[in-house]
Amino acid sequence: MRELLDGAEAITRGARAAGCNFFAGYPITPATPLLLRMLRDLPNLGGIGIQGEDEIASIGMCIGAAMTGAKAMTATSGPGISLYSENIGMAIMGEVPLVIVAVQRLGPATGGATTVAQGDVQFLRWCTSGGFPIIALCPSSIAECYSLTQHAFNLAEKFRTPVFIATDKEMMSAQQSVDTNTFEHIARVERALAPNHGEFVSYYTRKLADIPAFSPIGGAHLTRFTTSMHDETGMLTKKPSNVNRTSRHLYQKIVTHRDELEFVTRDMQDGATTLIVSYGITARSMWQAARDARSTGKRVSTLTIQSLWLTPEKSLCDAMRGVSRVIVPELNFGQYRLEIERVAYALDPRPDVIGVNRVDGELIEPEEITALIRE
Repeated sequence: MRELLDGAEAITRGARAAGCNFFAGYPITPATPLLLRMLRDLPNLGGIGIQGEDEIASIGMCIGAAMTGAKAMTATSGPGISLYSENIGMAIMGEVPLVIVAVQRLGPATGGATTVAQGDVQFLRWCTSGGFPIIALCPSSIAECYSLTQHAFNLAEKFRTPVFIATDKEMMSAQQSVDTNTFEHIARVERALAPNHGEFVSYYTRKLADIPAFSPIGGAHLTRFTTSMHDETGMLTKKPSNVNRTSRHLYQKIVTHRDELEFVTRDMQDGATTLIVSYGITARSMWQAARDARSTGKRVSTLTIQSLWLTPEKSLCDAMRGVSRVIVPELNFGQYRLEIERVAYALDPRPDVIGVNRVDGELIEPEEITALIRE
């Protein structure tokens, strides 16, 4: 069935399909449409939708709800991520399953509240203290808004960690005719619960990369939650061996599962010496540029990245081998190009990595990309 949808509606439907039953947020352009639709839908489905008094309260409500067993989501934009920052760290430390939709706009500060940008890519990666790894998915189409939202919930549940959906003003608010029958329906991953009977230790794992079983606050067991370094029982500790284990566990439980976190779409052409890599709304300009170049006989490959963080290093290496030029279009000063240059550094021969960048609130034109494609 064809429908006229925008990204906000597709993410809302994806969240419902994933079993989301709690949403809290505070109005901020361009994330507000998602807040309004979750407030519209969740109460009718037996869930809870709340407009918090501010951003800090909203993410706090989501953390509390998630720790009682809810599947929680919130949404905001750049300044809101600034306010979320401390609580994002708390969610990482407390191992809270949570989905955070970050709708990028031109910044800094109020910037261009109604203007498209992709300037928060590195901000999301390093948005809280400690440097611990995060997971961020990035849709490039309405269909991916639906499917990647389901993946985001599954990853949050599986790894007990906040997962970002990094999108932008244009993806959130521009309507498009789509065939919803082609949307991908993802099997749900449910949280691994501790048995009701028997001993329960809040943060016990046999190996560093294991995920601790979950017991909801208010449920069958005594459950401790703290934003401080803690031992496996959840008690605050400064004992170096315990601190070291908790730190390495928070790192290893994500990095060890790197292969499960790579989401990309490859469109490779035999003999191509140029590869274009992009993500989000800018990937659409990349796709058109590739079609235009191929129509004139040029060979070019494309790689669309859906998982910004962790960086899909294996997929990038595979795609870059044998090409001499990598073009990276993005709506910032070249934030993700830095990652691609880092990955390319290990290749021999090493391809040139060239950026196509706009920060004037306009989308990148396909012609700006095709001008850089070699034969």
